[in-house]
Amino acid sequence: MEQFDEIRPYHNEEVRPTLNRLLADSDFINTLARHSYPVLTNRYGKLMEWLTGLIVRYKLHGVNDVHSFQEIIEPFLNKVLKNTASKVTFSGIENLKKARAYLFLSNHRDIVLDPALVNYGIYHHGMETLRIAIGDNLLSRPFVSDLMRLNKSFIVRRSISGRKEKLQSYKKLSAYIHHSISNSHSIWLAHSEGRAKDGNDKTDTAIIKMLYMSKRGQTTSFPESICHLHIVPVAISYEYDPCDQQKAAELYSKEQSGCYQKAENEDINSIATGIKGYKGHIHVAFGTELNADYHSPADVAEAVDQQIYQNYKLHPSNFLAWEQLQQNYPNIKIPDIQASLFGYNMVSKRQEFQTRLNSVPKQLQPWFLKMYANPVLNHFSKKPDKNIS
Repeated sequence: MEQFDEIRPYHNEEVRPTLNRLLADSDFINTLARHSYPVLTNRYGKLMEWLTGLIVRYKLHGVNDVHSFQEIIEPFLNKVLKNTASKVTFSGIENLKKARAYLFLSNHRDIVLDPALVNYGIYHHGMETLRIAIGDNLLSRPFVSDLMRLNKSFIVRRSISGRKEKLQSYKKLSAYIHHSISNSHSIWLAHSEGRAKDGNDKTDTAIIKMLYMSKRGQTTSFPESICHLHIVPVAISYEYDPCDQQKAAELYSKEQSGCYQKAENEDINSIATGIKGYKGHIHVAFGTELNADYHSPADVAEAVDQQIYQNYKLHPSNFLAWEQLQQNYPNIKIPDIQASLFGYNMVSKRQEFQTRLNSVPKQLQPWFLKMYANPVLNHFSKKPDKNIS
């Protein structure tokens, strides 16, 4: 396991020393205080930091292994879901074999909650919690890296620039994923680098190529390698994305200038917004294990896409966004919206959606609508790559 030390999650014996380091980290305590008690911390900074430190020390007292740390996190996640979601539902999870380790290849909308929800689902299904892939672009502050690795996250090194270094890093990542599955540890991995900010969930073939890199040149064939990983596509849908306006602003900026410059601490703020913001109905759909003979990364990516598109739970927000854009796409046939949304109070849902849309600056509204409408198009289109652009 030493070959994976720089990317793997922390072991049990590393938990207490890491927690002690975090409790002595003023940056961590300050950030926690500002996100937990923003008004009071602005007025009584040092006092609230001291108080926050006391609270955290109390909660973490006696936590000496990964399982105990995750037991601290679960009530927090329960509280987040209770306060920010109208309901959380799961489908397909009954088809998972509890003794099997899977590679859950998921669409990606929220930095923290996507893997947390998959983890939540399989944990309550009686399975071991996941190892979670996280990009090093999110770990600019040491305490974030420590927290993630305590929670069974492993690091995807995206910041490397040299071609040779990238290849070596991806080969190691591939080996670690295969090693984990072989040793009965399930994995969560986003099907594409970064979140699908435009709502168009499309699997990146580079991810599939990476999965085979550690087996290339060995006796294991590509189809055998894919079969060994027990890949299960997962479609996660939020009725409302707490970061929708920020994502629309980024897409608009790229459209206007060809680039987008992240603000300082933007990823940390996105994590906080995603956790605290209203989400409405959340649905997590587990697909079926890929078990055909796939002979190319493109074949695997297409199979993953088809399951994500078909299993994606379409909410009223998706159909109402499509309703406002459908006149631009006369060749795409969508079932009657009223029939598709039978059982909903559509007067209330329309008002809710329109209020949210009206809160978005005019120039961002087309991108806002596209990110909610694209899942409808992908679900019903015979050519899933024909997204709204």
